[in-house]
Amino acid sequence: MDIKLLAAYFVLGGTIVTLVTYFGSQGKGLLAAFVALFPSITVVTLFTIYMSSGVSETTSYFRSMLLLLPAWLLYVIPVMLLLPRLGPVPSVLIGMSLYVTVALITMRLVH
Repeated sequence: MDIKLLAAYFVLGGTIVTLVTYFGSQGKGLLAAFVALFPSITVVTLFTIYMSSGVSETTSYFRSMLLLLPAWLLYVIPVMLLLPRLGPVPSVLIGMSLYVTVALITMRLVH
């Protein structure tokens, strides 16, 4: 992999995390969520997968993202509901555990 691409991914990811943190800490949750979910990372990955492997692999990547969407929702919803009661660490651990469990089951069922 090209080192320039790795540097671009690093800068893009850092920029997104910085903007999300800034807007979220300013009480602008919807704007922070918009930035976090903006498809900039998927656009970059689309082009890099497409350029290195072609249409079939790129389509497979996007199909797989849709297949894992329920697992992602099972991460987000518990974190949102448990955060006020348990705080960040337990709620994230529970949400991530659900995500990994459902994602692994999904991946096993698909393959």
